[in-house]
Formats: sequence, C-alpha cells, structure tokens
Amino acid sequence: MPKDDGKSFLARSTQSLQENVEKAGPAAGASYTLIGAIILLGGIGYAVDSWRGTSPWFLLTGLVLGLIVGFLDLARVVWKK
Repeated sequence: MPKDDGKSFLARSTQSLQENVEKAGPAAGASYTLIGAIILLGGIGYAVDSWRGTSPWFLLTGLVLGLIVGFLDLARVVWKK
C-alpha cells in the first residue's frame, strides 16, 4: 500500500469527522438547553417553595416548564428544514 493512500484515507476520515461534528452541533446545543432549562426552572421552583413553604408544587411546576421549554427547543432543532 503506497503512502499516498494512507494520507488520503486519513484526510477523508478527518473530513468525515469534521462534517459529523458540524451536523451534530445544533442537536448538542438543544440538549444543553434541555438540561439547563430543567435545572434553572426546577431551581427557581425549589427556591419559591422554600420561601413560601408550598413544597413541592412550585418545584414540580418548574420541572414541567423546564421539560416543555427544553423539548420545544429540541423539536425546533430536529424539525428545522
């Protein structure tokens, strides 16, 4: 096997990896949004519950809203044309 074929294979492999990473970028960002929304809104709900003494209702509401916001962003990225 000539050395040029090895370089060509390595170049093609690197190019393919780069293309896959670029395509996966928006989905990775949406997954971070999903996790962040759940943590942020759940944390706000927990803080309101601690302040008002209404455990667990604001926590549950925050978690549900976090899921809704995160999944809407994920759906927007997945179904983007």
